[in-house]
Amino acid sequence: MVSLVARALCLVLLFIPLFAVAEMAQADSPEQYKMKREAMVHYQIEKRGVKDRRVLEAMRSVPRHKFTLESEMSSAYEDHPLPIGYGQTISQPFIVAYMCELAQLEQTDRVLEVGTGSAYHAAVIGQLVDSVYSIEIISKLATRAQKVIAELGYKNINIRHADGYFGWEEEAPFDAIIVTAAADHIPPPLIRQLAEGGRMVIPVGHIFFTQKLILAEKRNGKMHTRDIIPVRFVPLTGGH
Repeated sequence: MVSLVARALCLVLLFIPLFAVAEMAQADSPEQYKMKREAMVHYQIEKRGVKDRRVLEAMRSVPRHKFTLESEMSSAYEDHPLPIGYGQTISQPFIVAYMCELAQLEQTDRVLEVGTGSAYHAAVIGQLVDSVYSIEIISKLATRAQKVIAELGYKNINIRHADGYFGWEEEAPFDAIIVTAAADHIPPPLIRQLAEGGRMVIPVGHIFFTQKLILAEKRNGKMHTRDIIPVRFVPLTGGH
């Protein structure tokens, strides 16, 4: 007669491969991720008013799940921010697309991004412009972002570990500047580094309350601003 211990061992041995199969079944295939990405663009972005066809195509082409933590990959195409560690987040897909549309990005543009984070937004911008210069103040996030960008083969995205408040002076002027963290004012160094006729999209307001997403355009050396929508972003940190 088989002992109770032997029976229990057999059950354990049977359970392990079944559990492994179940885990494999839960992982999305490339085709499933593509379907989720298409649904994200259609329902979360296009249906909510983003009309720029180039922006929509960029959102379709960039694999958002590659820029999330492994624990968040199953939620990569849902309509909300996701944590990426160190108190930072990856913005919801609609906001990424909407900021790109507001910036009116052209194929020949040189763009400064302040707040690389996971580099997802930089990757989307990179599909639309000539070159992206992205700054991240958290060194470990900058290193991780550089690795992901290299692995995915994006060649026109440059990432630097620095304080984004001060911009990237040696690469200025920029045709557009996109800031993905909230400040209580528009940083003067970024104004100086924006080209004449350039556009800046930036959340402005108190870090503990709802901020305003602002579109600022530089005309005749002066900034002309327009409030767009209320938003919530992590704060712009640094030595300033």
